[in-house]
Amino acid sequence: MDARDIIKIGMSAERNLIVPPERTVGHFVKGMPMVYATPMMILEMELASGDAIKSCLEPGWITVGTEVDVRHLAATPVGAPVRTTARVVAVERRLIRFEVEAFDDKRRIGEGRHTRGLVNVDSFTKRFGGNQASWRRQ
Repeated sequence: MDARDIIKIGMSAERNLIVPPERTVGHFVKGMPMVYATPMMILEMELASGDAIKSCLEPGWITVGTEVDVRHLAATPVGAPVRTTARVVAVERRLIRFEVEAFDDKRRIGEGRHTRGLVNVDSFTKRFGGNQASWRRQ
């Protein structure tokens, strides 16, 4: 499958959450502030990127994250809303590049780029062993 045949520049998605305590740096590192953790923000950026294109993928195909270049610009406390966006900015044969951003209710809290690779599930499973049901959720 060639991503250029199915994925178009400008495709986008948005995710929203209220920062829970278990997504803060203080939850993972004792003594740190209870503010939205950078890896959790990046997770939402990756998920939004996947959401932007998943409806176009043919059965048996998925995307996986391959590159992240993100800046975390501001701290966001527990209970604050966060909106994360992803927009396709380039499409290559097997790579889809996104511009990603995150906002709380006051400002932009994160920005950057993310790349996802197009993967055939059967080929991936054969290459790395195991069966599809053992690692893929429906």
